Amino acid sequence: MNIKIAKSEVIHFIGIGGIGMSGLSLIMKGKGFKVQGSDIEHNNNVDRLKKEKIKVLIGHKKQNINNATILVISSAIKKNNPELIEAKKRQLPIYGRGEMLANIVSLTKNIVVAGAHGKTTTTSLIASIFQNTKIDPTIINGGVINSINNSAKLGKSNWTILEADESDGSFVYIPPTYSIITNIDREHMDYYKSMKDIKNHFIKFINKVPSFGKSFICLDDTINKELLKEIKNKNFYTYGFNIKSNFCIQNTKQFKKFSEFDLKISLPNKNNKTIKKIKIPLLGLHNIRNSVAAAAVALTVGVSISEIKKGLKTFQGVQRRFNKVFTFKNVDFFDDYAHHPTEIKEVLNSIKTVYDNYEKICIFQPHRISRLKDLKKEFTFAFKEADKVILCPIYDAGEKFKLGFSYLSFAKEIIKNSKVKLFLINDQFQLAKFLKYSIYGKKIVVGMGAGSISAWIRELPNLLK
Repeated sequence: MNIKIAKSEVIHFIGIGGIGMSGLSLIMKGKGFKVQGSDIEHNNNVDRLKKEKIKVLIGHKKQNINNATILVISSAIKKNNPELIEAKKRQLPIYGRGEMLANIVSLTKNIVVAGAHGKTTTTSLIASIFQNTKIDPTIINGGVINSINNSAKLGKSNWTILEADESDGSFVYIPPTYSIITNIDREHMDYYKSMKDIKNHFIKFINKVPSFGKSFICLDDTINKELLKEIKNKNFYTYGFNIKSNFCIQNTKQFKKFSEFDLKISLPNKNNKTIKKIKIPLLGLHNIRNSVAAAAVALTVGVSISEIKKGLKTFQGVQRRFNKVFTFKNVDFFDDYAHHPTEIKEVLNSIKTVYDNYEKICIFQPHRISRLKDLKKEFTFAFKEADKVILCPIYDAGEKFKLGFSYLSFAKEIIKNSKVKLFLINDQFQLAKFLKYSIYGKKIVVGMGAGSISAWIRELPNLLK
């Protein structure tokens, strides 16, 4: 007898080409669900889905959901989407990605990573540690993990390691057994409206951790510290450089190819101990924090110190997180996802530490009109550790409203507040032309943003010829 879960259901994902949606659809297909989806354009995520025999339709039209019985929509989908309108007309059940993800992982033991920055890397580092154990976890991530060449993987155990998306508040649906809060920042204000609202969502999320689980909260983050005062149930450990942290980072050394540090562990009713010389193939204090979050949760669930050290040392990275793309005239070009002022500052600080006597050139493409409007001032101060900024046009991500100030005045404020030389360009061809004649000597170039800048950086070698 062929008895299957949801055997008669066809689950249609609108926006299946997004990193989170594609990962969730892969896991659901692996668990035996019938899945399909649509997206506005073809991309690498769509290629990965097609390899797994998942039907993907390019373009949104109502006929796409003819045989669908359930809809899953990404937070990027607008109310006027023809498939969404048709589904409402047919009275089909419609779930947000976060709700469906929560349903799928409700029967597993979950390590859930949340926060404004560092989630994808932290999730990937935990996955790297677990890959050195006999536990075979399901992984659902917000970026492509190089070691599995995918953002998601169905495991054989009852453990799931997942990144929670806080952009639309849906992360509070996910049931964590263990949770990590990397940091909290002013982000996604189109959804939250106030910092108090953001904090309340995180408190709700932390309070969902059961008595037999634990939260791991970074004590270096100002808003995290405020949050801790409001959490009545003290079922958490802290980590960071702060000397009061339960998992305290010490003796940090940073090099171009790796960072090294010691980890002092002070837990209630246990003897203090120190793990010496942990190595990670990553730059930056932010990545040391991310690796400590991963190590802390792994130690707590019983992974050995040797397995943790090996998992961190052999970490193969995540796509779009300070990846070297190519070299031109002996100058290295990197690609990074940094699209928020805090992330830009962290990446540039990391580069300064190990490339101190290099000229640092940052190619920045702002992502979303709403983000630039909300954080305009913070952006103008974010580039202090760069020498030159090449400012690209805004990647609007489908937003149609007005910026409300002149882009030229924004460029001038970056020059004034970050004390940099700045060059405005109109497209990738101007970018290539500018770089062709200005790249020589001891320089490092990093492209930053969440839009099309990554593709621009990868196309540069052909344009520079």
